[in-house]
Amino acid sequence: MLHLFWHQAIDPAMWRAIANAVISTLIGLLVLPLATAALTGLAGAFAPLYAGGATVRIVGLDIPVGWATLSGILVFLFAAAAVIGLALLHGVLARAIVVPSREAELAEDVRRSDARRAGAVRASEVERTRIERDLHDGVQPRLVSVGMTLGLAQQKIDDDPAAARALIEEAHTSTKAAITELRQLARGIHASVLDDRGLDAALSALAGRSHIPVALDVRIDGRCSREAEAAVYFAIAESLTNAAKHSRASECRVVVRRREDGTLWARVEDNGIGGARVLPGGGLDGITNRVLAASGQIRLDSPTGGPTALEVTVPCAS
Repeated sequence: MLHLFWHQAIDPAMWRAIANAVISTLIGLLVLPLATAALTGLAGAFAPLYAGGATVRIVGLDIPVGWATLSGILVFLFAAAAVIGLALLHGVLARAIVVPSREAELAEDVRRSDARRAGAVRASEVERTRIERDLHDGVQPRLVSVGMTLGLAQQKIDDDPAAARALIEEAHTSTKAAITELRQLARGIHASVLDDRGLDAALSALAGRSHIPVALDVRIDGRCSREAEAAVYFAIAESLTNAAKHSRASECRVVVRRREDGTLWARVEDNGIGGARVLPGGGLDGITNRVLAASGQIRLDSPTGGPTALEVTVPCAS
């Protein structure tokens, strides 16, 4: 709560809004008496029709009935012009205060571009590290084991054909396992079904491979850019992987929508124990940088005790 309050306190947009509210209040205090004066002048303009005395009171002044019509019209026109002038002044001030200047907009565009570039670089670094780790810890030892097993089989093929045949079968099994790991590794780099059949089909295949039940609700009209779909797909894939490995969840719910504002929105929620955090080099760090590189936004809500919810919003045309 204090962290959120601090970010709001240093947000220039909030202070601009407060300044605009103060100015609006001050102008409103001026408009009220001017509006009252306009109504009084309008009533005074018709005073000869109903006045019972020799004078009529208009904006605190006693005006002879013979001059009441002219005086009332002048007061009404002046008050109405003042109200319109204050309204125009408020519009000018509001645009100057609330709407960022062109220089500020350009500076914000530069900041976003820098953040996007940094996110892309960071995402590539995290992905490269993950691939190296998976190759070093998984496929590489298995292939070394296959080579050693085939070497033993070659030594025994003349003296003990049965043992050599068993070693060859073991090597064959290990080779198939290595191929499976390579396919999974390649799928983590690029999902071909995403390009061929779209995000809906890719997520259906992803949910089918999940180790925990996934309730999938995808409603997308048309296709988004490849970058946007890939960012959402891998965010959901990493979230399901984390749920299966760490959260002790028994089920997940995935909701994906294409909103009217031209963004692709996704939410992944599990009923696990929570406590998920973004750690440098971790899976959530990779998600964050990938989404940032696609000009998107990400929000993680994972209190201790659960549940964990991850929301991703990415422009369709990113």
